[in-house]
Amino acid sequence: MELIAALILVGLLVGYLVLAGCDIGLGMLMPYLTRGPQDRRRATAAIAPYFLGTEVWLVAAVGLTAGVFPELKTAVLNPLWGVFLAILAGWLWRDAGLWFRARVDTDWWRRACDTAIVGGSWTLAVGWGLAIGGTLAGGTLQSPFALACAATVVLLFALRGAAFGAERLVPVHESVQDAPAAVPAGGGGAVRVAAPAPSAPALAESADVAGRATRLLSRSALAGVVVTLAALPLPGGPALDRIVPAAVVAVVLAAALTATVGLSGPRWSRHTSALAIAAPVLLVATAVELPLGTPPGPTLTLVLVMLLPAVPVALLGQIWLYRMVRTPTAATGFFA
Repeated sequence: MELIAALILVGLLVGYLVLAGCDIGLGMLMPYLTRGPQDRRRATAAIAPYFLGTEVWLVAAVGLTAGVFPELKTAVLNPLWGVFLAILAGWLWRDAGLWFRARVDTDWWRRACDTAIVGGSWTLAVGWGLAIGGTLAGGTLQSPFALACAATVVLLFALRGAAFGAERLVPVHESVQDAPAAVPAGGGGAVRVAAPAPSAPALAESADVAGRATRLLSRSALAGVVVTLAALPLPGGPALDRIVPAAVVAVVLAAALTATVGLSGPRWSRHTSALAIAAPVLLVATAVELPLGTPPGPTLTLVLVMLLPAVPVALLGQIWLYRMVRTPTAATGFFA
């Protein structure tokens, strides 16, 4: 039963990174992908309400770790408590910016909330990168391997966000908004036609920029993988307990990134970016011997009885949410 609980924990963490990578990565790239207020509203609407569903996976993973694997919690959290504190702060900043952005209709307020979204997203990406690199390096961050691994994870987040933005930031063709307005001419029956709003090209440019960025980010992440592998024998490198699984995960990650660097990369990036960002958690789970301990029998039974039926339902709901929000988003809404 401990193995089942451990597999569920790995699945929850992988699900969180794959799904939250979309909104965290898009939040990181907002200054690069947006050029004006309407672009920023549209990017915010693309992130929300998607982030609400993805955070469920993290909450479930934290609850499972605290209830079933207290020794794992101690072994991972204690050496890296400052990193996880930064992750919590970034989580709060990012979510506060998303929730409150549309509550006050002033430019300075929206700029402040946009700063919180971007800063919180970068804090989350860097924090998770340091957490993964530090865990692989035995709880230390003062090593070339841990820092190179963290930088690579940050690039994987950005790649996932760019792939998501390439789908969500394409323009929505609304006949009412795009149709030219007929205005009566003074003193005659003729009409003059007002020029359409020039927003659609800018929005299309945001999606195109996101699509092109997937190629650049995949190349950068592939270079990060090479640098991380080169840092393995340096002082502070990881003590991998299982070399073969680690090599398999590294090969899969490199293959996913390689498939994204070519001319067809943007088309495949939706799938390759998901596979790539899942790799760090799989690497920790398969290559490092973490202390799981022996969970209490009644607690383990209670958690499994509650989680086993809930996980498939949550998975189906998340698939439905993803299919619903991968369509182009409008620049209006509760969060925008």
